[in-house]
Amino acid sequence: MIYILFDILQNWLTKVGLYRIFSIFDQVQFRALLAAALSFAIVVLMGKRVIRMLVSLKIGDGGETDAELLREHAATKANVPTMGGVLIVGSIFISTFLLADIRVNRVYLGLFTLLWLAAVGGADDWLKLTASRRGTGRQGLYAWEKLVFQLGIGVIVGFFGYRYGMLAEGADSMAHVLNIPFQRSYDPTTKFAASGLFYLSMPIFIFISTMMVAGLSNAVNITDGMDGLATGTSGIVAFGLILLALIAGNEGASQYLYVPFVPFTDELAVMAGAMAGACLGFLWWNCKPAQVFMGDTGSLALGGLIGYIAVMIRQEIVVLVMCGLFLFEIGSVMLQVGWFKYTRIKTGTGKRIFRIAPYHHHLHQGGWAENQVVSRLWIVGILLSVLALATLKIR
Repeated sequence: MIYILFDILQNWLTKVGLYRIFSIFDQVQFRALLAAALSFAIVVLMGKRVIRMLVSLKIGDGGETDAELLREHAATKANVPTMGGVLIVGSIFISTFLLADIRVNRVYLGLFTLLWLAAVGGADDWLKLTASRRGTGRQGLYAWEKLVFQLGIGVIVGFFGYRYGMLAEGADSMAHVLNIPFQRSYDPTTKFAASGLFYLSMPIFIFISTMMVAGLSNAVNITDGMDGLATGTSGIVAFGLILLALIAGNEGASQYLYVPFVPFTDELAVMAGAMAGACLGFLWWNCKPAQVFMGDTGSLALGGLIGYIAVMIRQEIVVLVMCGLFLFEIGSVMLQVGWFKYTRIKTGTGKRIFRIAPYHHHLHQGGWAENQVVSRLWIVGILLSVLALATLKIR
């Protein structure tokens, strides 16, 4: 909104000699960094008030768990308020709305995706955390109900994302290219689209979008099990997304690095900046010992937004490398459940690969202190982001 106001007043500002003072708002890089600062400030300044409100509403986790090994760990976190994701989602929405060009269709589709998944996560949190007063036990949304909504927004993102590419940039737009690692998107001599590029059809584009949005939404949700783990790792990924979005939306930078150029996606750097700032701000309250948890309200929205930006800038594989920790966490759960069921059918007794899944709890049960697990996995997240960004130069 501020950017649109600046754009409308450009001629007047030039006439009265004030354009040079406000011209910095014309630079998306500045607005991305300002969005990060604004989101951080909103979360830090509003944190205490929101935490008090959540406590007064008794929106706290009772520390219950079905896993025997985790009961002692969970008990130490009993009554810490959850649904703190409203801070994250609110700050991302406000900062993006104020500083991004909301006339760009990919920006308002991103905001819609953020609110959709926050609403799903919020409903799940609310049902779980008010279950005792309703006399129904610990119960949120059923897994299939959450999955339906996650897949639903993935399909919506895929359909409109594909249509935006066709309507705005033409049928041969880079907005539909499958970006394969180490493949050049541009011919180094002519700077035209390279031969051999694979342009996705609408059904395949929708399928990839659905898997990215729903998959990463669940992956971040699974990772959210220790103070600061999902928050810090999401922040690391968000900083990488700022750079990727700025490159994707700049034709010169895209051609220099031989990656797909998708017009106007540099505005998504503002959204990524808002996400990075929100995660840093939330760490202020979520670092050990946590004063608040993000809950499904925050984790589903963060993961889905990461997947959304990856699809819009055509960098799914690079972003998946950056999100390697999230993928390993959800993979550990899938392996654990699958192996247990398989061995129970084969031998009559279920066996486990890990002490407990997801993997961060396996490390904790192995003797690592919680802060060691979180700090070391942050380091892994940073290394994965560096590796992913380095692949942009290997073309």
